[in-house]
Amino acid sequence: MEDFVRVVAVRSIVYVEGQNCPFDEEFDGNDFCGVHLLGWVNDEPAATLRIRFFAGFAKVERLAVRKDFRNSSIAARIVRTGLSMISRKGYRTAYGHARLELESFWSRFGARRRPMSEVFSFSGQNYVEMVVDLPPINDVVGIENDPHLINRPEGDWDRPGILEIGRSPRTEMSI
Repeated sequence: MEDFVRVVAVRSIVYVEGQNCPFDEEFDGNDFCGVHLLGWVNDEPAATLRIRFFAGFAKVERLAVRKDFRNSSIAARIVRTGLSMISRKGYRTAYGHARLELESFWSRFGARRRPMSEVFSFSGQNYVEMVVDLPPINDVVGIENDPHLINRPEGDWDRPGILEIGRSPRTEMSI
């Protein structure tokens, strides 16, 4: 929960305060059905990215980087991590909305304009639909995997989770 509060703080700084985005537009009711990545620079939460999963594609959205960290590599690192997570879940297509002035940033990750898409606007910004075709990978998390791997925290599939490590049994009962 502490990390989610950090996500809200970063997005509030970047979008609500920095871009004058209305709170109800930034926090649109989709935060509890998406995956949030939190990027750090030293001990500071510096960036965040939300991913939502649909039939056949994943939507990359809400990339927010605090102003003090925009010259660092955190934006590229969090996008690469997000695309890797999408691939690991078996998705071959990532979709998103890029502000027009950030289209070249997204193209660095293989994003291209969605064919036949037109520029559209919301919250005072102009956007274009972008698509990334992701290559197939060998270590997709699927139903054939060990059940413990599937139970691990989202995106942290390569480390044993709490259900595998277990906890010390309680020897006393507290009332």
